[in-house]
Amino acid sequence: MAAVAESELIERDIHAYLARHEAKELLRFVIVGSVDDGKSTLIGRLLHDISAVYEDQLSAVKRATTMAGEAIDYSLFTDGLAAEREQGITIDVAYRYFATEKRKFIVADTPGHVQYTRNMVTGASTADVGVILIDARLGVLEQSRRHAYIASLLGIPHLLVAVNKMDLRDWSEATFTAIRDEFRRFVDGLGFRDVTFVPVSALRGANVVERAAEMPWYVGPTVLGFLERVPIAEDRNLDDFRYPVQYVLRPNLDYRGFSGQLASGVVKKGDEVVILPSGKRTRVRAIDTFEGERAEAFAPQSVTLRLDDEVDCSRGDMIVHPDRRPRVARSFDAHVVWLHEQPLDPHKSYWLKHTTRMVRMQVDAVRFRVDLATLAEVPAETLGLNDIGRATVTCHQPLYVDAYARNRATGSFVIVDPLTNNTVGAGMIVDGDGATEREPRPDGGVALVLGGGDEARRRAVAFALEQRLSASGRIAHVLFGGEGSAAGLAAAARACSDAGLVTICLVGAESAAAEVRERVGAARLREATVGDEPLDAAVARLAALLVQ
Repeated sequence: MAAVAESELIERDIHAYLARHEAKELLRFVIVGSVDDGKSTLIGRLLHDISAVYEDQLSAVKRATTMAGEAIDYSLFTDGLAAEREQGITIDVAYRYFATEKRKFIVADTPGHVQYTRNMVTGASTADVGVILIDARLGVLEQSRRHAYIASLLGIPHLLVAVNKMDLRDWSEATFTAIRDEFRRFVDGLGFRDVTFVPVSALRGANVVERAAEMPWYVGPTVLGFLERVPIAEDRNLDDFRYPVQYVLRPNLDYRGFSGQLASGVVKKGDEVVILPSGKRTRVRAIDTFEGERAEAFAPQSVTLRLDDEVDCSRGDMIVHPDRRPRVARSFDAHVVWLHEQPLDPHKSYWLKHTTRMVRMQVDAVRFRVDLATLAEVPAETLGLNDIGRATVTCHQPLYVDAYARNRATGSFVIVDPLTNNTVGAGMIVDGDGATEREPRPDGGVALVLGGGDEARRRAVAFALEQRLSASGRIAHVLFGGEGSAAGLAAAARACSDAGLVTICLVGAESAAAEVRERVGAARLREATVGDEPLDAAVARLAALLVQ
């Protein structure tokens, strides 16, 4: 009845149909499992049974079907590569889009072979739901546990375990129960919000779209029923407003907006916001979209923000609420998935892409590598293709990050080789307790207010100190300011010390020094004057002051 109503709406009012379709919630899910568990067959059967396959596709698949006794090989709807059809396996990630009355869907069919782990990670990285297939004849395999572990590592909140090929086990309830109980003992410790088990036969269409008469003992949802009803709106982080700026929109002299996509949270007209890294506070004057101005926006909408003040803000900056800031850090621990044939080189500098920022980075140390056969943590100095491990990463500039478990957008990054421009790794930030900080932590940041002497002498000492600190591994820089720019100098000093930097503030007036003291706070403030001592002695004295 619902499908008829939608088809009638297409005939009567196409604009109303498009509006209804646009308003449907989008769910992304990924299907994983061991080789020959029937992942591609399940997707093909799902698409076929909801009439989401075009006639020419159906005819082509029927012609290509070589399975004995079968008119349709449902796996061919997704296994499109010639090598996949020849070998009967999935190699690359296949994405398919379809819709029902209740939702829109994007499904990723991923490889089951361990050598294609990177492809599986790619397909699962944005999924709301993970669907793991288990062959009822074989039971729970190492690869089943491996894929469940990777799915939990990637932060997929909902897991559907489809025990497939029940027709080959005479639709046995005992078989299903034994597999369910064994696998539940393993996944209960992995952090999924919920785990649902469904007995299916993808080839026969049992419990895929329609309920299976052969299994009256099962009273749960079908695969499609679960996908249409699983709640995903509550999975989004709507507490922590994160707005990475992608582009400054300036079509004319009277309009200046900052365009981007909300990574998380909600923003409303009139909200007070802070710009990172400058620390400048202002308010949201308007929220613009293609359809017009809105009173509020929420993740993952793409909008343009207009602000009350003419602030210095550009691509790579982040707009947040002042009382719920991300952590500002240059170093952090992360789970890293290595995606390239060339192993990770700990001595090499890479590019790290995080939200809209690209910064230089290096891996300080690989803490361990996960043995994908046993899921044990083994010592390692590097990571090879398809390896997953934990590493300590240091960036050349501070980033505004959250733990991946709290915010997948600001807690993830990719690693790019600067020579080839290839994406070689993907990371998920794991350090910290996962709680958003009310106030930024020092992270080693210090602001030094440097007075005394004439301006030339102060500059010489400041730049010599900056050079000495940089040579010892601490990032330092010099800020200039006079009485007229005291507030700007103080805001920059606060933001830089929040980021863990050593900031050398050259002040020309007491009012500027007072502003810096107030904004930075006593815990991270150092004050000194330039005397007549030799330059090397002055630098040594000030360097010692900064480590107190």
